[in-house]
Amino acid sequence: MDPRQLEYFLAVVEHGGINRAATALRVAQPSISQSLRRLEKEVQATLFHRVGRGVVLSAAGEALIGPARQVLRDLDLAREAVSAVNHLQGGRIDIAALSDTSTDPLSVWVAQFRVKHPLVHVRVEERDRLGEVVDMVKDGACELGITVLPMGVNDLTHHFLVDQHFVVAFPPGTPTDLPDVVEANSLDGVPFVMGERNTASRDNVEAILRACGVEPLVAVEVPQRGAVVPMVLSGAGAAILPQRIALEARQRGAVVRDLSPHVSRSVGAIHRPDRLTPAAAMFLDYTKQQLASWERAVSRRMDAGSSRVDAAAEVVAAIERRQREQFREIGPIYPRSPASE
Repeated sequence: MDPRQLEYFLAVVEHGGINRAATALRVAQPSISQSLRRLEKEVQATLFHRVGRGVVLSAAGEALIGPARQVLRDLDLAREAVSAVNHLQGGRIDIAALSDTSTDPLSVWVAQFRVKHPLVHVRVEERDRLGEVVDMVKDGACELGITVLPMGVNDLTHHFLVDQHFVVAFPPGTPTDLPDVVEANSLDGVPFVMGERNTASRDNVEAILRACGVEPLVAVEVPQRGAVVPMVLSGAGAAILPQRIALEARQRGAVVRDLSPHVSRSVGAIHRPDRLTPAAAMFLDYTKQQLASWERAVSRRMDAGSSRVDAAAEVVAAIERRQREQFREIGPIYPRSPASE
């Protein structure tokens, strides 16, 4: 079996069609079609159903996704094992993330890592349930999983990464003479904006409030998590948010306060016990270093008298300034047009 056949197969899966895969890989469409036919002949199964001018993944194709990714990952490991890990020049990281960890904190980690290692390709798949993340890691579809800890799974390796803090965000115009820390039981009767029922993010927020003796008053229910902050900013209600997302809302006018009792949860990474590819290992190590630096910076500011929210906002501002400087050093991530030269 030619590894390129698996590469083409996964490209069709990930891009949703042969033509789009050909465009992404910059190869001729007939080359991909011929490769798929040869692969189907080798595995003695139909991997895609041809429907009109498109293709739909078959049950056999679904079963091949995880093993195909694992084979290519093992090949990457073999190649990268003979190169200098400290000068990572490529590689791929497949990450399965519990949906309410993908925006925060995972997006920040991936962005920071990509600035440091721009040639590493990162793919993130969201799942609403912990079991789905675990299954994707176990079957090899993804090398890393980002999820909430602890979890009752003993046949995977776990890494604690960070305590994710939750705060309350009120609409712009809320009196700013609120105390720095709001008593959670004072939120009884406050209208809230929440995601859909039976999703990880909604379940988590309701659990936080009920643990504080508050039965949440759901004023607005939105189908997408990304719509919660815009609803808060428009005045529709308050929201319990991860601290980093709340700080972004604060920059746009929301009034953000810490909660008492303080609410947090542990977020970590999981992977199979076998050795990680150099790219994934570097991602974990780099993320741990950045998080340790973050925690030290926030603690210093809190020791100097800042509230947790204000301390985190100051650190975020410092990080953003540093990132802007890094972007200026590495140049634009898109090619310059001839007219600009």
